Amino acid sequence: MFLTLLITGLAFATPREIAFSRLLPAAPALAAAMWPVLPTILLGVFCLLVMIGLSLVYSDLGTPYTAAAIIAVTLAAAYASHLRLEREETLFQVRLVADAAQKVLLRPLPRRMHDVEIESLYLAAQEQARIGGDFYEAAETPYGVRLLIGDVRGKGLAAVGAASAVVNCFRESAYDQPDLRAVIRRMEGSIARYSIATPGPDQPEHFATALIAEIPYDGGQVRILNCGHPPPLLVQRGKIIVLEPTSPSPPLNLATLLGYHYSIDTITFASGDQLLLYTDGVTETRDNAGRFFPLPDWMRQVGPTSPRELLDQLHQDLVHYSGGRLSDDIAALAVRSRHPLPQENAT
Repeated sequence: MFLTLLITGLAFATPREIAFSRLLPAAPALAAAMWPVLPTILLGVFCLLVMIGLSLVYSDLGTPYTAAAIIAVTLAAAYASHLRLEREETLFQVRLVADAAQKVLLRPLPRRMHDVEIESLYLAAQEQARIGGDFYEAAETPYGVRLLIGDVRGKGLAAVGAASAVVNCFRESAYDQPDLRAVIRRMEGSIARYSIATPGPDQPEHFATALIAEIPYDGGQVRILNCGHPPPLLVQRGKIIVLEPTSPSPPLNLATLLGYHYSIDTITFASGDQLLLYTDGVTETRDNAGRFFPLPDWMRQVGPTSPRELLDQLHQDLVHYSGGRLSDDIAALAVRSRHPLPQENAT
């Protein structure tokens, strides 16, 4: 509107040889990018009336041609505004569906389960993305607090579907399977069925890395089954320990090729100890020189902190390290044991 008034003022204040009035058709064209249909049309009508008013002062401005241009541009701008509003509404609905899907796949976790503090982090590589192939879950089961984190190969809807199949299977089997190996086998079958049922050229390539951790209610230890996933980090008495598996276990949907051999490691997990589970998007974040993010060294520099503060700092430093250009989705869980000490139990 300001542009229209400016053009109108210049058209009346300057000699007719300059012919600022020829710029009037641009006003409704620009308005279509921001305004709804009716205001765009009203602006075109206003420009047409201005042109008619100018013709009463200057009879040789070529009013019919400019007026015809204003009418044509206004009609085209109104249609463009209509299409823009339709696209915005469609995008809004898609985002609502994506947000709902994310809440189903990555639902908010309770900040505490029994004597275990839990915090989560999810960062999408693309700014407008809502969901991806990275996933996590936590469940308070009869066998202890069970945690899941993983990463499906690839991106897009196929990765989201495979991640959903794995997470939903974990939510069911974590409660009724006493052995972690049985949980993994159920998840292996779930992603295999999804891969068979999903058509496409990348059908044989659906697989996922996954890690399950189990923290018994009596405390003192954590059991970890790592299926090709990046090793978690344990903060114990000020030391950073990389928990590499003693024996490799196959990623999900690759057991038929690599064998159904699952290894469980048991690690001391006392009160105050903290565990960081993460996807490979963390360690594969690069700086401008192409160097990977040094996660263990970073953990040593951060020092003792709460799970929430740890993930907030990780989020901030990853964005800074990559220059704001994350190349992969990122998921992480920070877990801290708060089991009472033996002397506390005695009292």
